[in-house]
Amino acid sequence: MSTVCPLCFHHCSLAEGQTGFCRGRVCRDGKVVPLNYGQITSLALDPIEKKPLRCFHPGSWILSIGSYGCNLRCPFCQNYEISMAGAEDIETIHLSPKQLADQAEALQRRGNIGVAYTYNEPLVSYEYLRDCAQEIHSRGMVNVLVSNGTIEEAPFRALLPLLDAANLDLKGFTEDWYRRLGGDLETVKRSIALAAESIHLEVTVLIVPHANDSPTEMRSLSRWLASVDPDIPLHISRFFPRYHMQDRPPTPVSTVYALADIAREHLTRVYTGNC
Repeated sequence: MSTVCPLCFHHCSLAEGQTGFCRGRVCRDGKVVPLNYGQITSLALDPIEKKPLRCFHPGSWILSIGSYGCNLRCPFCQNYEISMAGAEDIETIHLSPKQLADQAEALQRRGNIGVAYTYNEPLVSYEYLRDCAQEIHSRGMVNVLVSNGTIEEAPFRALLPLLDAANLDLKGFTEDWYRRLGGDLETVKRSIALAAESIHLEVTVLIVPHANDSPTEMRSLSRWLASVDPDIPLHISRFFPRYHMQDRPPTPVSTVYALADIAREHLTRVYTGNC
């Protein structure tokens, strides 16, 4: 007997005690629940611009938290030590939603405006994120999601009223590239469109040499994003060799700037990163 996880398009079919593709969810008593509920690997007070969010409370700070696990397998992952980890691989501290909100509230004197769920893929901890977001809102602070956007429509719609802003990764604009990453382009496009309807949204694309760096792809990506809303801020970020993708050099700065110019043909707010 197995139970299907409804959270993302992988729809992992899990036997009792088995963990899913994301390594953050497990089948217990016939239900799929977050194995990493409240298990924190990373905690820092960051500038909001680091998320990156350029057009949401600029100049403020936000308490940023991460756990472990991810439902993609990007070979260039910058946080692979936690995103590709399972419970047995990494040390964590436990923070209940109330304890997290207490910390966030105490940091208001240092300019903190809320909590950003980030570093690994926060949506694999869906129930924890939801519970924390409710607690944070009850104290008048904001919730920020930094995510790959790989989530089914129903759970994402249910979460959006608890969010104030998001930065969603758009890894590229071809199905082939997304398949190589273990993802699905149409799922992410849907998440971007849904988020744009109700919260402040910014989008990031990491430019990987010889993978998603063609002018044609950027023209298609930015044209589609503009069809959702031409005022969505787009962050075009430079790749550096990391994890399993150390076989190519960093993205040339000139490439990032050229692709940003192409994106500006369709979008009003385009920013370059890691340059």
